[in-house]
Amino acid sequence: MIVQRTAWPIVLVTIGAVCGLAATDLVLPAIPILPDVVPGTVQSAQWVLAAFALGTGAGLLIFGELGARYRVVDLLIVSLFALALLSLAATQAGSLVEMSVIRFFQGIAASASAVYAPVMARVLYEGPKAVAMLGKIGSIESIAPAIAPIFGLVLLSAFGWESSFYVVAAVAAVLGALWFALPDFRQRFGRLDTAAGGYLELFDNPRFLRYALSQACTLGAILVIVFSAPKVITASLGGHVSDFIVMQVIGISLFVVAANMTGVFDRWWGSERTILIGSSLSALGCAGLLLLSIFGTPSLVGLWCLFAFVNLGLGIRGPAGFYQALLAAGGNGSRGSALVILAIMLAAAGGTAAVAPWIEDGLLPLALTAAVISTASVLLLVLLDPHREDSAL
Repeated sequence: MIVQRTAWPIVLVTIGAVCGLAATDLVLPAIPILPDVVPGTVQSAQWVLAAFALGTGAGLLIFGELGARYRVVDLLIVSLFALALLSLAATQAGSLVEMSVIRFFQGIAASASAVYAPVMARVLYEGPKAVAMLGKIGSIESIAPAIAPIFGLVLLSAFGWESSFYVVAAVAAVLGALWFALPDFRQRFGRLDTAAGGYLELFDNPRFLRYALSQACTLGAILVIVFSAPKVITASLGGHVSDFIVMQVIGISLFVVAANMTGVFDRWWGSERTILIGSSLSALGCAGLLLLSIFGTPSLVGLWCLFAFVNLGLGIRGPAGFYQALLAAGGNGSRGSALVILAIMLAAAGGTAAVAPWIEDGLLPLALTAAVISTASVLLLVLLDPHREDSAL
């Protein structure tokens, strides 16, 4: 059966992508206490997160290009074993600056599965089935920010901050061994693209840029909130790390529900309106956070409710937006996937770095940054192609 034939590659590459995400989310609960156990400052602790995001951005370009030239399964094996070794190296860092450098290279290694998962879905499925599979992959990947911090908090309390890195190393090593032990996948997944084209071709593609940059702004704004929220919650809102986990569980739950309703939304609105409506909802949620921080009394409940709204918007637009970007990339799939995720990570890294100097000043810097980035998503859709004819997936 087709499902049986295609299930294992999608399952393994999705778990690999989740492992890459967990390399950040497992560490999040330890960020507030890292300056107390590893030499460094509060600001340098935030750079431990930002460096990983920047490394992931560089790795996306590298593996997007390599995917057009070498066997994808071989690239996945190398990247997963490298991720395992770098995760072990991070536990030996003598300072937060040194850890940030290691995390940069760890981000490079973690990026391969993220690049190839969407393109494999498009290779194995077509049209609405491909979008539905992207929704499922996104749903599974989104569980990592909800579950990994809980697991990370347990590991932190029971075994210390190093334990999260050990877990990532173990999972990555097992996945690398599984790909290596299944040689038939090497024949099924050689190069994902032809070697022709290149990144410059995508930069000259306005349709691709429209979808890619808009996707990046919506998801990038959410990641800025996620990366900065633990410190804001514990330092300014009188909360605990567990309150951050509650925020994540609420938001991710709504995202999963919406992402798995992509077909329904497309039937109701068409793909273009689905993408615009989702982007607008997410931007309104970020704007609500900004208004709350200026005119109201910032509270945990307010943060939870508005963050849920932001995630709902992403769930509505996410699968359709990514699929349209891959369609616009044409035969340049792995490079296109890499550029979309690169743009997301750069938005997240830039926003996190912008918030870092004012991370102890409360909700306002975080809300302002997220609102600016998410509003840009809507403006990109409207201004780059305001008269685009709507179409179904």
